[in-house]
Amino acid sequence: MVKKTILTIFTLFLLNIVVPTLEAKALTFDELPIKQTSKQWSVQVDKADQGKGFVKPEKGKFHTYSLEVDNIGKDILSAEVYMFRNEPNSTTKFSLFSCPDEKECNKEHFERAISLAKQLNDGYPYRFSNFLLAEKATEFEVEIVWTQKGMEGRPLKETFTFTAE
Repeated sequence: MVKKTILTIFTLFLLNIVVPTLEAKALTFDELPIKQTSKQWSVQVDKADQGKGFVKPEKGKFHTYSLEVDNIGKDILSAEVYMFRNEPNSTTKFSLFSCPDEKECNKEHFERAISLAKQLNDGYPYRFSNFLLAEKATEFEVEIVWTQKGMEGRPLKETFTFTAE
């Protein structure tokens, strides 16, 4: 009888330690906007724009958010913004948008990067009004690759990571 009681107490003790670590956390932003900054960039996640033509969140599948990237540092020559999410139990990160025609995207790649840099230098942030983020994601990553004026041949990269808390 004493052995059963000790075994039961020990089992309950182990379950209290193990079960909380198995709990899955989904990436949701309870308070928006949420912002991260560096010397060069300001990256803000906020509520998604709503309306005709915009995707709506779907319970159990994905949330929708907006993203705003602002150049708060030195002038730049070119800029690219990439967004990724993780997949539970995987080291691979998935892009949140892609180019439907790879050949056409590669052809216009440099012109878009220069155009985005000019927009950011002129004080107009890059704004992605409505994007999907899978509910199973626990990490959202914004990667910015740019070239500084005067250092054209040397790309720079900064990554902003938002995680479930």
